[in-house]
Amino acid sequence: MLKIVVNSQHTFELNENAAQDMDLMETHPGIFHILKDNHSYNVEVVKADYAEKTFAVKVNGQVYEVKAQDKFDLLLQRLGMGNGSNKQIKELKAPMPGLILDIKVTEGQSVQKGDPLIILEAMKMENIIKAPADGVVKLIKAKKGETVEKNQILLSF
Repeated sequence: MLKIVVNSQHTFELNENAAQDMDLMETHPGIFHILKDNHSYNVEVVKADYAEKTFAVKVNGQVYEVKAQDKFDLLLQRLGMGNGSNKQIKELKAPMPGLILDIKVTEGQSVQKGDPLIILEAMKMENIIKAPADGVVKLIKAKKGETVEKNQILLSF
């Protein structure tokens, strides 16, 4: 599942099969030709911020600001740790059970939104847990090599 927000106004949800319903061809680096429902679209990626999953794309000459959220972004949002959260975050909890592979911060360290905090291995995948907001790490409760449960407090701000 992929949630797409265009120009902060229109929201679309795409499933894994969405790409199968269109004919997509890259004509030049960052420039694509798409056929969908008997309509032709020329698409150019003008700007891409892969960390924030935001893009500026030009479709048939019109520029659109696009924000993508994958299933992990949506999970973090449901847990109250999404980018749209305006509340002050005091604790960071494990979004899923797993093994702490690495801790990228120290107590007393200032962090900015998006900074990597902890590497959590879950289902044989490494997940980088990033800072949900700017702040200072107050206390690290997790330890490298420790197995954690879902919603276990990893650190506090």
